[in-house]
Amino acid sequence: MKFTLSWLKSHLITDASLNRITDTLTQIGLELEGVENRGAALESFRIAHVIEAVQHPNADRLRACKVDTGNGIVSVVCGAPNARSGMKAVFAAAGAFIPGTGATLKVGEIRGVQSAGMLVSAREMGLGEDHSGIIELPSDAPVGMSYPAYAGLDDPVIEIGVTPNRGDCFSVRGVARDLAAAGLGTLKPFTPPVIPPLFDGGPRWEIAFPEACPWIIGRTIRGVKNSPSPKWLQDQLTFIGLRPINALVDITNFFTFDLGRPLHVFDVAKVSGDVLTLRPGAGETMRALNGKDYVVDPEDCVISDAAGVQSIAGVIGGEATGCDETTTSVFIECALFDPIRVARTGRRHQIVSDARQRFERGLDPALMPDAIQAATAMILDLCGGEAGTVTAAGSEPAWQRDARMRFARIATFGGSDIPAHEAIESLERLGFAKRQVDPEYLTVAVPSWRNDIAASILLDQSPTLDPAKAAKAAEGCAAIEAENDLIEEVLRLRGLDAVKAVSLPRESPVPAATLTPRQQRAAVARRTLAAAGLMECVTFSFMARAEAEQFGAAPEALRLSNPIAADLDQLRPTPLATLVLAAKRNAARGYSDVALFEVGPAFAVDAPDGQKLVASGLRTGSTPRTWLVPQRPVDAMDAKGDLWALLTAVGVPLEALQVTTDAPSFLHPGRSGLVRQGPKTVMGYFGELHPRLLAALDLPGPMVVFELNLDAVAEPKRRKKAAPDLPAFQPVRRDFAFIVDTGVASDSVVKAARGAERTLITAVSLFDVYQGDRMAEGKKSLGVEVTFQPRERTLTDAEIDAASQKVVAAVAKATGATLR
Repeated sequence: MKFTLSWLKSHLITDASLNRITDTLTQIGLELEGVENRGAALESFRIAHVIEAVQHPNADRLRACKVDTGNGIVSVVCGAPNARSGMKAVFAAAGAFIPGTGATLKVGEIRGVQSAGMLVSAREMGLGEDHSGIIELPSDAPVGMSYPAYAGLDDPVIEIGVTPNRGDCFSVRGVARDLAAAGLGTLKPFTPPVIPPLFDGGPRWEIAFPEACPWIIGRTIRGVKNSPSPKWLQDQLTFIGLRPINALVDITNFFTFDLGRPLHVFDVAKVSGDVLTLRPGAGETMRALNGKDYVVDPEDCVISDAAGVQSIAGVIGGEATGCDETTTSVFIECALFDPIRVARTGRRHQIVSDARQRFERGLDPALMPDAIQAATAMILDLCGGEAGTVTAAGSEPAWQRDARMRFARIATFGGSDIPAHEAIESLERLGFAKRQVDPEYLTVAVPSWRNDIAASILLDQSPTLDPAKAAKAAEGCAAIEAENDLIEEVLRLRGLDAVKAVSLPRESPVPAATLTPRQQRAAVARRTLAAAGLMECVTFSFMARAEAEQFGAAPEALRLSNPIAADLDQLRPTPLATLVLAAKRNAARGYSDVALFEVGPAFAVDAPDGQKLVASGLRTGSTPRTWLVPQRPVDAMDAKGDLWALLTAVGVPLEALQVTTDAPSFLHPGRSGLVRQGPKTVMGYFGELHPRLLAALDLPGPMVVFELNLDAVAEPKRRKKAAPDLPAFQPVRRDFAFIVDTGVASDSVVKAARGAERTLITAVSLFDVYQGDRMAEGKKSLGVEVTFQPRERTLTDAEIDAASQKVVAAVAKATGATLR
């Protein structure tokens, strides 16, 4: 909300300084956004007298001028067609910054004639778009005077932030009322003259949509002359960022900001018939004042005549009945529209207007008769003519309501020690009228302009709630809300900066965790994969259906009915599908060795809520070049290593896992694995992409991938943390080499060895796989390290040998292995 200081003082009698006014605005809840002094940038611009303007000796379109600046006579070369001897203009001396061009003036010569300054246009001063010539001033303009002071440009423009509940402060008068209540002056009375009608006739109203418009009034004024508005009005609108159009339109814009009362004017000659009807839209198309076409539907309230829709009520007027320089008879609209319907209409059509901004916050219903009288008076003053009879439809809604406040709650809820008499005086200064005063509480009548106090509240109550309880809850809520509203008014007039800052009470000395275990796992997964050298991606959850089918099922249930693009019509079955396409794009641009990951949703019909959270990653190309190890193509073991690191980071015990060969079909059948925890829980998978998929999608190879279902990770059990188990005796490590068939998985050997002596064996790891000339055909050698950890005493050689024999026997029984 913007307004000038002089505009504010047209409603407020005050001698307070600008700084005190702006400080008080913030203190009472109307937060200051900024103060702009447009005259500050033009302070060096002076009123000058053009003593002589003659043809430039060396240029046909330039004139050589001698200019009296009030501080001497200077030479100026000017190209404006209206530069002439004897005129008064605005002069910018050398060194001045020109806002409209961004240039700083210097003394120079233009085709042999010195120019020590510039005679400026409105656009060059940043005061408009007119650049047809230099600014011409009246003959009595004082030479040498600062132009901003002469033109009133030194009037500061104040901008405040208004909270959504304070619709009354979207008006200069509303701001002045709050400042007066805060003790910064006296609010001037608003008593517009009552203009008696001189004729009957003109359009009349009919309401066919009372839910959207309960009350509307209007008035015809004939014999008007719609010329440009006077300078004071144009300046007021220009200073707050509005573009002056013509007197009739400017008057409606003035009252929108002055009183917070949007008005609209129809050119009577352009209205078809003598009835304007407020009704729901019916699919018609209307061209609005902004030059755009809008199709209105039954949810929109429109104003129509015999020819069709002429205005979207409360949002924007129509171009067809707009007022221009040919208008001689005008019909003023002053209406009360439903705030919610106006907000929905504006949002649906994406129209932001000053009228909508005020209607959707609620207006003062009691102001309407006075507002139309004030508008009538200004139109007659600026445009002439004679006023007709005021016509109306509907009736003023019953806005009268009371609110009650307990004095004790100012301290217990508001945290302030404001005495009862001061609280009463504060509310009275804001326009609240005393109804009843008791030692414990106060009842007041809410003024018409404060629709945010004791307003109706819509509760989202359960349909199964007992009606009597629901009614009682709604009644109690209404009373509490109204009381809190009054407390806020009392507190803010004392000053919001005077309210003590109090921390919310803590539920426990240790704050609760801000992240759920699922969110923590996702964060850990990101850190782990990033530390492993993979780069995080955030890809679309949508992709082409044909490509999605390459990575699993693409059911119709996961197809988008209204995709944002034709090739983004299917929800992805796995983030790997979009990561693979990202790697393809990188390879096409010369980056073939990439490592990418994403933590995001994978969509499946059988998943809870249709999706699951997974961590997916891929590596393509070759390993990094380093002097430690030679570069090689990535393989399935690289993907397994990433997956194992991820499983370890999220707390999954690796010894509880098993790898099977039934990996997804888009993986290489001999170079992939499915990771299970128990017979039913699938944790993820890893491996190389199938050659068929690489060819179908024209992907670079080799490419290895992995995926972990984070939702399958068991929730951590809540156990009391005990002291770490640190055995007092040294562990004993023994190596075993087993000869097995080439079809035997190394994992089965490791598991058999681990189960041979559970109380003694703490770790088993594979360290060697050999297949060569020394092995019989169809055989391989697996080397495993077994760690024996005694608890009670140091193991003897006999005990170590006995435990080793158990390991050999267990592996032989499970896999048919023989000790090498």
